[in-house]
Amino acid sequence: MKVVVIGCTHAGTSAVKNILKENPKAEITVFERNDNISFLSCGIALYVGGVVKDAAGLFYSNPEELQSMGATVRMKHNVKSIDTEGKYVVAENLDTKEEIRVPYDKLVNTTGSWPIIPPIPGIDSNNILLCKNYEQANTIISKTTQAQKVVIVGGGYIGIELVEAFKDSGKEVTLIDGLDRILNKYLDKEFTDVLEEDLRNRGITLALDEMVKSFETDATGSVKSVITNKGEYVADLVILCVGFRPNNELLKGKVDMLPNGAILVDEYMRTSNPDIFAAGDSCAVLYNPNGGNAYIPLATNAVRMGMLIGKNIVEPKVKYRGTQATSGLRLFGYNIASTGVTVTSAPSIGLEVRAVVVKDNYRPEFMPTTEELLMQLVYEVGTNRIVGGQVMSKYDITQSANTLSLAIQNKMTIEDLAYVDFFFQPHFNRPWNYLNILAQAALEQEENIAKK
Repeated sequence: MKVVVIGCTHAGTSAVKNILKENPKAEITVFERNDNISFLSCGIALYVGGVVKDAAGLFYSNPEELQSMGATVRMKHNVKSIDTEGKYVVAENLDTKEEIRVPYDKLVNTTGSWPIIPPIPGIDSNNILLCKNYEQANTIISKTTQAQKVVIVGGGYIGIELVEAFKDSGKEVTLIDGLDRILNKYLDKEFTDVLEEDLRNRGITLALDEMVKSFETDATGSVKSVITNKGEYVADLVILCVGFRPNNELLKGKVDMLPNGAILVDEYMRTSNPDIFAAGDSCAVLYNPNGGNAYIPLATNAVRMGMLIGKNIVEPKVKYRGTQATSGLRLFGYNIASTGVTVTSAPSIGLEVRAVVVKDNYRPEFMPTTEELLMQLVYEVGTNRIVGGQVMSKYDITQSANTLSLAIQNKMTIEDLAYVDFFFQPHFNRPWNYLNILAQAALEQEENIAKK
């Protein structure tokens, strides 16, 4: 079996390893445009902030490892076209410009995503940078030494993590976002209000609900300020973190996709062409809260989907369980995690929900110390099915989001969670675990509504 894999970051690396694990005799050719594989872009802010001293630690594989397993790895090769009828790809060596044609029995598309670059006047100015791969991380590091006023455009996870990294490095930091709250995709207002107040108290400028209109430059062509619809912000360095788009130009019109270009796959990672598999940021995923397709570029989704390609490339054996988009973040001492829908996002995917918010201490007050938790449970009206949850505290309870993720995936109700068996030990929690307490508050809310 001849297999061609296009792209080798999270999904591609996982696919190659697991295809060879399941099928040691498979002939795999890997094409990667960069000179490295498996870079953990989620660690860029840690690298920028000096928490990670050596960026080499952000790689969990390398071409030599894949070659030792039996793959042919062609680094710095750009695939220019895919002939899905003739079943071959044409790729160019970026150093020599030589083109090669490689046939396949099965094609694996793991081309990932790329940062969205909005068409804003001045966006090509010097010192306006993207934050995705290893090369960009090193460019940010090199530019940081000369910059004092840093503007981050985009208040998602990467943008917020960079805000902390630059602030800890002694920079003057401004965060601009077109939405009226930070982390809008992941947290509801009760949580973001707390975080925004903390950021402002630390001297960080939040320019929320503002759209970037242009970038002004100096005589050298370097950015000097960011103009929005509400103001102007001086900048030596600008980092764009406004989101990602799937990299699927090679298969456009050849397999089924969402309107944004994300490839649709079935539960075995097959595209609409049975000989083409896809995984990772290039794909749509099954979103369990509503059972629909969604574009959720996360490394966790990528490695799972890549593994399933290895399991299913010969015959369908292991089904994809879907995702809840579970994610976590540490920000200035707050440990934050979320899963599933928020109250804000639920209407956009056709869910009618209610939510309950609870503040409590994570363990009994008779203990020498304790810490306050802020928790929210989101559930479907009518069925009481759990569809989302958020947790935040200076104490680390982020693993609770994994418990809530499992509850969503298994279609548990608030009653199921209210009375599920969790251990009690005063060092760690209360006789009723905080997730029990949260679900019991949701039950009480429903009982009060029913009495009206």
